[in-house]
Amino acid sequence: MGKHGSLIPEYGPFAGMRVVSTGSLIAMPYAATMLADFGAEVIHIERPGVGDTLRTLAPYAEVNGKQVGTAWAQLARNKLSMTLELNLRSPEVREVFFGLIREADVYMENMVWLEKLGIRDEELMEANPKLVIVHVSGMGNAAFGGLPNVCGRASYDMVGQAFSGWLYLQGYADRDPVVAKPYLNDFVSAFSTLFGTLAAYTSAQKTGRGQVVDVAQFEAMAQYMCGTYTKYSMNGCVVERSGNAAGAFQPYNLFRSSDGALVALGALGPGVYGRCLRAMGLDLDYFNYEDCSSCEAAVSSPRGRELNDRVVEWCAAHTAAEMERIMEAAKVPCSKVNNSADVFANEHFKSRGDWISYEDQTVGSPVTAFGIAPKLSETPGRVWRGAPSLGQDTDMILEELLGFGAEKIKSLREKGLI
Repeated sequence: MGKHGSLIPEYGPFAGMRVVSTGSLIAMPYAATMLADFGAEVIHIERPGVGDTLRTLAPYAEVNGKQVGTAWAQLARNKLSMTLELNLRSPEVREVFFGLIREADVYMENMVWLEKLGIRDEELMEANPKLVIVHVSGMGNAAFGGLPNVCGRASYDMVGQAFSGWLYLQGYADRDPVVAKPYLNDFVSAFSTLFGTLAAYTSAQKTGRGQVVDVAQFEAMAQYMCGTYTKYSMNGCVVERSGNAAGAFQPYNLFRSSDGALVALGALGPGVYGRCLRAMGLDLDYFNYEDCSSCEAAVSSPRGRELNDRVVEWCAAHTAAEMERIMEAAKVPCSKVNNSADVFANEHFKSRGDWISYEDQTVGSPVTAFGIAPKLSETPGRVWRGAPSLGQDTDMILEELLGFGAEKIKSLREKGLI
């Protein structure tokens, strides 16, 4: 961290890391939130009077006559919000922005018009040679390769799923693909951003030299394609949509219980397969693993199809709770398909401390949200405050971090720059 001390409480393994972020919505800002959950000081720069688009993303909650986006309340906690009209052609803005960059360890962005705004990697690194610069985009930064026109494309979560090939696999063969929700590619990209940021930050701490990290949403999604690409490169085979069933082993599907719930039940490998069938009271000599579950041919064989029918019948004769209890005892993976109400009532979530309350700064009221994950024994994360209201910390950052006086801050505000 720069010469000025932290503006937030000290906690977690990233205490002392200062992050400046510009941009909106999910992938990059959520990566910054994960850092903030574990102690990093995150200064999130938003446009005056407009703010991060995530603030306005439906659905909303209305409390005390004030409205806040529920995604913002969950995903923007622990941050400092600073408003700044980010156009570096303005000398005043340039002074503020580069003042922040000199004090930062990491600069993260997912903005489209960096050159237009006058933000250039070379100048940032000159101002702070130890800086880690993280670019997050749909198709990647052309400096790292790629077709320039494609790198310049706009993108959303759904587009990243489509371009990577992921979307093609989701759903059933006789229907259109189903977009994975909520915003799976954005969150996958956030974790890729988090990893890249920490890798570069660790290097900078060792060497004193910063570097640039380029996160493309389609590439983040491509990392989750398992053997799909290599099945084509090695066998010339395009993997098709196959619904929820695994296709190459069973049982592995969503099954309907006697009380109408859907239950996820899977048994991969001979050991789990044997425990599963014994728990169901099925004959392992007749439904042996090699003939019924060891490959695609076994699953689709007459006896394999018969096994599937028997599993469906067994599930239909038991409630979801009975299925979970029986399979828990047999050490077979199994869970009811829970909705949000089910999850909130679930005792395991509660006993893990997964529900926490904090005050949302926009509506000024407590919100119950999902807490900190993963859990650390010695330097755990925490939530020290809820998602900030727009520009809540602007004056404090300018005064305490950059040493601006009241008159200078007043002038910036009168010019509409903050």
